[in-house]
Amino acid sequence: MNDDEAGRLGNAARRYEARRQAISEGGSAAYQDDGVYVSVSLIVAQEVGFTIMGEYDRRNAGHRGGHNHNNRKRRYREDDEFDRRPPRRQYQEPVHLKVRKQLLAIAESPLKKIDEEVHEIATIVVDNYEDEEIRGNFLELSLQLVVEQALKIPFIAAVILAVNVKKPELANEVITRSSTVLNDYFKVGAWREVKLLLRFLGCLQAILNDQGVFPVLEELFSRAVDLQTASLDDGLGLQIVKIILLTIPYIMASSASGLEELANALLEKTDIIASTPHPLEALVDPYPSSEDDDTNHQAHSIISLLQTQLQTEATQSWDLACIPRPWRTLPIENGVAPLAPTKHSLPPIIVPSTVSPGAQPQLPEMFFSVYADQDVETVPPTSNIASSILRDALVDTISTLDYNRNATAKFLIDLDCYFAPETFVKRATPFDRLREVDEGKSTWKPEDVAVDAVFSQLLQLPAPEHKLVYYHAVLTESCKIAPAAIAPSLGRAIRFLYRNVDAMDLELEYRFLDWFSHHLSNFGFTWKWTEWVDDVGLPSAKPKKAFIVGALEKEIRLSFAQRIRGTLPEPYQALITEAKEKDTPDFKYNSDHAAETPYAPQAREVLRLLRAKAPDAEMQPHLSSIETEAAELGITEPLIPSTDAYMTAICFIGSKSLSHVLSCIERCKERLLALGPRSEVARRQIITSVMEYWSEKPGVGVNVVDKLLNYTILTPQSVINWALTDNIGKGQILTHAHIYEMVASTMHKVTNRVRQIVIARNQAELPAVQKGMLDETLEKERAQMKELFSTVEDSLTGVASGVVDEMAESRDQDTEAEALLRLWGEKWLRVFRRKMAVEEAWIQEMLTKQPQEADLIDGTGEETGELARGNGITENQQKVEGDEDIL
Repeated sequence: MNDDEAGRLGNAARRYEARRQAISEGGSAAYQDDGVYVSVSLIVAQEVGFTIMGEYDRRNAGHRGGHNHNNRKRRYREDDEFDRRPPRRQYQEPVHLKVRKQLLAIAESPLKKIDEEVHEIATIVVDNYEDEEIRGNFLELSLQLVVEQALKIPFIAAVILAVNVKKPELANEVITRSSTVLNDYFKVGAWREVKLLLRFLGCLQAILNDQGVFPVLEELFSRAVDLQTASLDDGLGLQIVKIILLTIPYIMASSASGLEELANALLEKTDIIASTPHPLEALVDPYPSSEDDDTNHQAHSIISLLQTQLQTEATQSWDLACIPRPWRTLPIENGVAPLAPTKHSLPPIIVPSTVSPGAQPQLPEMFFSVYADQDVETVPPTSNIASSILRDALVDTISTLDYNRNATAKFLIDLDCYFAPETFVKRATPFDRLREVDEGKSTWKPEDVAVDAVFSQLLQLPAPEHKLVYYHAVLTESCKIAPAAIAPSLGRAIRFLYRNVDAMDLELEYRFLDWFSHHLSNFGFTWKWTEWVDDVGLPSAKPKKAFIVGALEKEIRLSFAQRIRGTLPEPYQALITEAKEKDTPDFKYNSDHAAETPYAPQAREVLRLLRAKAPDAEMQPHLSSIETEAAELGITEPLIPSTDAYMTAICFIGSKSLSHVLSCIERCKERLLALGPRSEVARRQIITSVMEYWSEKPGVGVNVVDKLLNYTILTPQSVINWALTDNIGKGQILTHAHIYEMVASTMHKVTNRVRQIVIARNQAELPAVQKGMLDETLEKERAQMKELFSTVEDSLTGVASGVVDEMAESRDQDTEAEALLRLWGEKWLRVFRRKMAVEEAWIQEMLTKQPQEADLIDGTGEETGELARGNGITENQQKVEGDEDIL
């Protein structure tokens, strides 16, 4: 201690002693401080003491003693220079789990250098090669990632190439397993998995002997030629050629060299099939040509685009700028890079002489984009091979991860991590800022490319691979994860689709309507409705006006009218009437005006008895009274008014909720079932009564009709006749979204039943007697399905050609209104002709399948089993959450 410190301590001690004496003696005391005598009175000393204690209380929250109200004194080891407690046990993660986590997360973080990730994984695996658990997990996980996470294929291949430098036998084992699994996929016709494994082997071309993957592609092409020679309508041959064309870019982007001649020769062969238009392309064109269509949308098949793009790429030395090349940086041993990699022979890959078509009928695919007419390119143009490569990888990711929408959305948001640098602009770059990007640099937005891929599947014809609600959920989750990036992209997509509603295929128009209203319901029903104000005053037959009305009806079904009204500008208010705001529509028979509502007293009595759950015997006299009165008034079918009174009463009682109406229908089921055999007109009157009661909320009426179909109270034929024969008029009914929903849902029930019968009769080891019974049932059901499609076509043909009765009798056939209605007839007709063609193609293919192949198909036409879906490695990586909520 130096002199200064000693002095300060002495002064402090003298001050304390002076204060103590002053307090004890009740007087004053003095002490010398640096030569100056200081007088301390009792009052001052007390004030100083209280002040000190108050400051202590404030600092310690009024508590005395130890920490956290603990009065125990702290004991410090002031005499110890170190802590004598034993060190805490440190957890060391097992090596096989570490490898698994690193492999699952490869390329996912933009903050990690991919070459370091590849080198670290390869080093751990090679160093622990003798550990069977590590080696086995690595082999299994690598191949599962290939078929489940297509975006990571180049990076998995880079790991194998790095492993090959130090442990060629491990790389050889990966190649051997890939070939074995590939042969299995060929047998069952799992064409997506075939494509992904061929892509993986293509990335490993540099370590394959001879020509590597090219002989397999040549063999595949010969199968495609055989299929196309047998039938020009064949779609499987197109799918095989598409696989070939999508494999070539990854082979050419690999570290192998000198393959240009082989690639060019294969392209010359595929040009024969790829450049020939398929006869069925017109059925799946998203923008069907029409004389009334003044837009210019030229649809291209994906296979023809690929062929042209690859031919262009061949003239540019196979630049393929978007494909990542993580294998360019291989590990260096002792500062010296390996001179040449160890090469391996590709085990025999056998393409069956008769290839399986797989789970679904293969139809030509058209390229669809919602960002096609922008002044600045935010997605690759169709002239660039990147448009096909990016779209294919994203579609594979979306389709294989259908059981986990959250994981799918995360991959879409992180799209730029999985492709070459400089392929995209920075995430969430505003559209207006793209004009400031230097010339020659990319203006492609990763979020636009991702959203475009989802819409390409949501709006795929003839049908998407998965349920529509899955694609809705993916877009919703993406918007929640990255709202600043995704929301503006969705806004531009919505505007593009709305601009092209007039030219769009009718089925796609209604898919867009369903998604639009569903998406708004997840985000407070907010949209810039002012942009479409000019279209509110259009005639109801205009597609844009019909879209607006249909979207608002859907929103009301998802919420309630008063809330939706509050989100709309003033010009839209008239579209939501006061009647729509009523929770329970009025019971029309409450009026005593005989001219407006005859049979009102009897109907009210029927309502009273239904509420009281009275037996039919008590109700029958009142219904008979209605029929007698109707006969006296000259009505030819007295069952119609009695049925109307009975069904309207059921709707009124069940108007509180769907469960209420189902309970009421269940109680009245026997009487309703008896109406059909007595009179087909009375059966259709059930539909009329339901739709009239719910006229302000037609979506609810459609739901009730659907439930009546399930109870077999109604038949599909009665629903189709009611919609397209009894109420067709000039065709105005075709402009209503709920009518399309009713007809499409009814036809789906019929076609789905036929599919279930086909699947049942294709079961392996089915007894001959049962198979014969199923064949008879199938023949009868197919005949009924064809009859139903024939009814639809006859009715729609009359509207499309203008020869329906009311049009033929009208004097103003050439007016714009009737021209619009004929256009609606053409759109409807095209949709249901396509549906019929698809069903017939599916049935024919399934009837020619072998039973063991049919076993891999479930009731929805989707593949099941490990070969079709992998072994769920991604499902283990991130557990599925809440799928039941969206399905």
